[in-house]
Amino acid sequence: MTTPAVTALKHALPLASLTYVIEEPLRRLVEGNPDLDHVMVVPPSQSVAGFIGLIRQIRKESYDAVLDFHGGPRASRIAWLSGARFKVGYELKYKSAFYDIRVPRSRPEGPIHSVESHFNLVRALGLGVEKPLPSLFLPPAREEEKEKIDQYWREYGLGGARVAAVHIGAGNEFRDWGTENMAALTGRLIRFAGVKVVLVGAERDGARAELIREKDPRFIFSLAGKINLIELRELIARAALFVGPDSGPMHIAAATRTPIVALFGPTLPANFAPWRAKATLIEKDLDCRPCKQRRCITEDIRCLRTITPEEVYPACLKYLIS
Repeated sequence: MTTPAVTALKHALPLASLTYVIEEPLRRLVEGNPDLDHVMVVPPSQSVAGFIGLIRQIRKESYDAVLDFHGGPRASRIAWLSGARFKVGYELKYKSAFYDIRVPRSRPEGPIHSVESHFNLVRALGLGVEKPLPSLFLPPAREEEKEKIDQYWREYGLGGARVAAVHIGAGNEFRDWGTENMAALTGRLIRFAGVKVVLVGAERDGARAELIREKDPRFIFSLAGKINLIELRELIARAALFVGPDSGPMHIAAATRTPIVALFGPTLPANFAPWRAKATLIEKDLDCRPCKQRRCITEDIRCLRTITPEEVYPACLKYLIS
């Protein structure tokens, strides 16, 4: 969701050299982005010596400005120690002192979508960039990535089928719709003539995928843990539908033209709805939403778990028969 801000920054400063610092598992989401001149990849975790080496590398480049889109502990320290003339970040407890320019992440009149929040960091530099905000952008799949999806398409006999890509993973338990719900939904979807389901997720979701496939392995297939994030985008782009909770894959789907059925539990669409996508959003109106996803006060994650397959299925069918 930072890519519209990156596009706006490059358009405002076309001669500037832009470097994106990103963790290793996510590098394919930015490699090949024409608005970026360099991609600096860091491991998910670092030793003290490794972090010091990273800071030395960044300081050596003498950047004019650093924008902290993330706000996490390591990201804020990178910005603070970068040596850049301008350090821009969010007004966050205990971290605001790390930045020269601080931008609020909320406003009195209501929530701010994450894409707009990132864009506001660019505006804070005083560059005169204005709306409308660009769409999400992910680099195109490489030839070998396209061929990999082609092979799965042939192996699973997906040509001519209406394919529903269903994300069965979750970043944490608060965004986990549950195996039983997912199995019930996919079982309903494949009853509709011509529909096949491809389950997507991380490697750790493999066991769950096999439980769901027990409904009918002739029409339900799993790519959990088998494809990278750009291959996932390539798969979703070929599908008739994407279904899943508020998650990274949901936002990857928003970078395609494939319609989305998104399930929102502890988070709000006002902050995280699929950006400029054709989407149906399903949520429950509960007083405890949103929450910080540390402890469920009702102890049953009812915001997400009480969304039923019977509610989700008609929303999916609308796109599959159109």
